[in-house]
Amino acid sequence: MFKQKIQIRWADIDANRHLRHSVYYDYGAAMRIAALAAGGLTMKKLEELRIGPVLFREEAIFKREIHFEDEITIDVEVVRAREDFARWSLRHHLVKVDGTVAAIITIDGAWIDLDKRKLMVPGPLVFDVFSKFPKAPDFEFIVR
Repeated sequence: MFKQKIQIRWADIDANRHLRHSVYYDYGAAMRIAALAAGGLTMKKLEELRIGPVLFREEAIFKREIHFEDEITIDVEVVRAREDFARWSLRHHLVKVDGTVAAIITIDGAWIDLDKRKLMVPGPLVFDVFSKFPKAPDFEFIVR
């Protein structure tokens, strides 16, 4: 599973002294970009290919508060995908150091051609990167 530690910033905390709800989504986005880059799909490469990820849905389930002093990690796994990886669903778990799941983020997305501004089937590099992403225990292929 691809995961990384998150450094919580003071600016991420709200008036109730816990993590602002929108920051969870920011952490998820940063994790996805890091995972893509680790596989070779850097922002520079995506620009060269003239493609980008586009989200249709982003949902967070908040289970436990995250405070400024908490140590957390975030992971990413593929939950569902078309066989060509043109459409996909990813899931993130934000986990405290003691193993407590603080939040689960699920997204549904696809690839967009940045010039045509239309959804597209990705090429071999994107296929290769996504096929190597960790699969969730409940992973399934999307039937068209």
